[in-house]
Amino acid sequence: MRDQLCTEFLQWALPHLGLRWSGFRKVRGQVCKRIQKRIRELNLPDPRAYSAYLEQHPEEWQVLEPLCRVTISRFYRDKGVFDTLNGDVLPHLAETVQQEGKTVIRIWSAGCASGEEPYTLTLLWNFLLHDRYPGLTLDLVATDIDAALLERARRACYPASALKELPREWRDRGFVHKDNLSQLQPAFQTPVRFVQQDIRCQTPEGPFDLILCRNLAFTYYQCELQVQVLRRISEVLAPHGVLVLGTHEVLPEDGGQWQNRTPEFFEKIK
Repeated sequence: MRDQLCTEFLQWALPHLGLRWSGFRKVRGQVCKRIQKRIRELNLPDPRAYSAYLEQHPEEWQVLEPLCRVTISRFYRDKGVFDTLNGDVLPHLAETVQQEGKTVIRIWSAGCASGEEPYTLTLLWNFLLHDRYPGLTLDLVATDIDAALLERARRACYPASALKELPREWRDRGFVHKDNLSQLQPAFQTPVRFVQQDIRCQTPEGPFDLILCRNLAFTYYQCELQVQVLRRISEVLAPHGVLVLGTHEVLPEDGGQWQNRTPEFFEKIK
């Protein structure tokens, strides 16, 4: 019954936040736990009472919004994506950048959470591609709306569960292990700059050769907001650039001029 009440609440509340219920079906448990805790803090009996409270206290929406953020993140999440980045995309971008006379590949990791995605890229580059392109370096900007998550990312200290999908050699060479936690070696942290931003209205300064926006805007946002985010991404993606989505995500149909500049490797990365 509790799950049903929370589901009904989310189906009512999410559209008020520019979010869509379909993206939350499989991960609603994480969100429902936070909402139940907030309901107890307010001494309310159930989610229905919380709905009434929101209507009477509109400032409470600002409290609810961060409770609805999904923060699932692991190193090397979706192995096929990183295998494609290693096998096709990053070599393609490296060669393009070199042809343009540049020495840096610029990357934006949007919705980086605790830093697992951008740090996976630095590990991949150093262990698999650096020797092939010794004159190139990575410059990664990693953004998230949540200041607490970004602070964890800067500490770069993770439980074993966050590293379980990494190749064993990478875990051994890339981390110092102590007291059931793994600290990323400083050399792999250096290329990453963490910035607090809300992708709904902010973007870092481009252009970027590679943008990863996985399991965020095109999963949880309503279509109109997805279009706005996509146009903002398009403005900071280099003409040769590549956009990486989550494995089950699709771009909104009303993507404006985006369809005319779909990156060469886009279909391989989805």
